[in-house]
Amino acid sequence: MTSPPANVLHGLKMAPSPALRCCKRALNWVPVLFINLVVGWSYYAYVVELCVYTILNNAERISYLVIFHIAFAMFIWAYWKTIWSTPASPSKAFGLPRQEKELYEREERAEVQQEILKKVARSLPVYTRTAGGAIRYCNYCQVIKPDRCHHCSTCEMCVLKMDHHCPWVNNCVGFSNYKYFVLFLAYASLYCAVICATVVRYFIKFWTKQLADTHAKFHILFLFFVAALFFISIVSLLTYHLWLVGKNRTTIEAFRAPVFTNGPDKNGFSLGFGRNVAEVFGDQAKYWILPVFSSLGDGHSFVTRLVHLDHEQANSVLQQNGKRPVFLLFLNILHQFFLLCLLCVNLYSLITALLMERLTLVCLVTMGNTQRMTAKRKLMEAR
Repeated sequence: MTSPPANVLHGLKMAPSPALRCCKRALNWVPVLFINLVVGWSYYAYVVELCVYTILNNAERISYLVIFHIAFAMFIWAYWKTIWSTPASPSKAFGLPRQEKELYEREERAEVQQEILKKVARSLPVYTRTAGGAIRYCNYCQVIKPDRCHHCSTCEMCVLKMDHHCPWVNNCVGFSNYKYFVLFLAYASLYCAVICATVVRYFIKFWTKQLADTHAKFHILFLFFVAALFFISIVSLLTYHLWLVGKNRTTIEAFRAPVFTNGPDKNGFSLGFGRNVAEVFGDQAKYWILPVFSSLGDGHSFVTRLVHLDHEQANSVLQQNGKRPVFLLFLNILHQFFLLCLLCVNLYSLITALLMERLTLVCLVTMGNTQRMTAKRKLMEAR
């Protein structure tokens, strides 16, 4: 029986204990729990405090509840599909055959290992390489990585067409659930927009003291603030991912261009706007708005621009890509500026959310103390 490679043994030695891994997995659910608590509170504040206790007109109340529940249902559907969709991993076809695997594990010279991998990769639809031009191989999963596949250290597996690992859904966003993730952002934006558009009227009335102070005032004021902050943050992220869909890129590829045998090409998987959108949402428009799987392909192979061209033609295309007009450079600068703004907005939203949570606790304590003092004063007056 052959022993695994040295790097795999090193990884096994450094593996955390079962108790530590269990604690880590439990902590990974904290952001998801936080989001669900916020959504649960927003549902109570909107349905009970706004629609039941504050709105007096029945027609307005019913119309608000219908619109709200449609947005809420689609948002929750897409969100939970994103969370519970198992990330797709490479099939057994990308593993090394038994004989080649034994040779690979016994071999210590990297160049000889590469020759073994190249021999196996000739029968696979693999066209991307490492930055140094080597075959992309995962020593942990022991598979040749398909194009656009990456190893996620959090999920501890290789994920097909990996985009990123999202802590807010505690899952890897990739081929199996990227459509769900984009729809989750879209319906989360719609959910926040519906809340802001329908609550703003009563927010203003409570703020200007046109309505009497009731227990609903606190919920409605904070409901509007929280929905507005989340809307700004989520719309920014949604805009960025729609741009990625139109370019047929993942987040990883947007920051590091995929490398082909002819060299790096950031547009290597772009097939035109229409085909790029169809690759994620499918070729039947009736399924686009539903959180059901309709993406094209199997996640293992993708159509590329340059692999069927000879070396001189491919180099010519890459050189033309490098000679970009001034307006394209300007668009690239705008894109980088947008990414910076997106980062700032997300940081601002996080800091604001923490401050709002702190302020909420202070307000609750203050309101509790005020109510106790009022009760004591009334008791003294009664005596």
